[in-house]
Amino acid sequence: MLELRNVSFAVNDTEEKEIVRNLSLTVESGKFVVITGPNGGGKSTLAKLIAGIEKPTEGQIFLDGEDITGLSVTERAKLGIGYAFQQPVKFKGIRVFDLLKIASGQAISVNEACVYLSEVGLCAKDYIEREVNASLSGGELKRIEIATVLARKTKLSVFDEPEAGIDLWSFQNLVRIFEKLQKETQDSSILVISHQERILEIADEIIVLSGGTVEQMGTRDEILPKILGTEAAASSCARLSDRRD
Repeated sequence: MLELRNVSFAVNDTEEKEIVRNLSLTVESGKFVVITGPNGGGKSTLAKLIAGIEKPTEGQIFLDGEDITGLSVTERAKLGIGYAFQQPVKFKGIRVFDLLKIASGQAISVNEACVYLSEVGLCAKDYIEREVNASLSGGELKRIEIATVLARKTKLSVFDEPEAGIDLWSFQNLVRIFEKLQKETQDSSILVISHQERILEIADEIIVLSGGTVEQMGTRDEILPKILGTEAAASSCARLSDRRD
């Protein structure tokens, strides 16, 4: 379980600017949670605070009851927090297989690595020996990055706008991957920063962030109709619930 208590984050340029303000929230184990809201609302900053890329100026962050506020990205990764960037990092000279081995933290076999690629919809034989460089499309890089998160078997996986920079076909595949992860999530949690309705529709819980603080928070059925403001949204939520039951 992830818990943020009264977390704030400010930057100093010509004057101090508070990006996240006295924010408190909890992400329970086994939940697929989507954070959405207007641009500039603090969503990506919040993701970086959880991952340890940024440190809060006030407040505390806990993982399974342990205070991780002062821990580095590496230390948080060892505790089970995975982070996927908006734009996946390219690694010239590193093969996909090498990247998956590094992510897993152990000497996995080619067959094991291929399983992770298959889970994100990639034909393993076409990608296992490829370099993680500019020859791969944005959608391919995104799915390989998700495969590395799967290989790490994280307690909490954070995805910052995973739909950024990919085409419609890749996005549709991305949604299918998240639908699969949502169904399989038990002890681990998934936290996605997204504006996309298709991703919001498969969330267990939705958090609306605006002005650096939580504006709304609740189940998909409670929050999605308020965001979209239509009866159709409520009907869509009901259909999704019926399909899962």
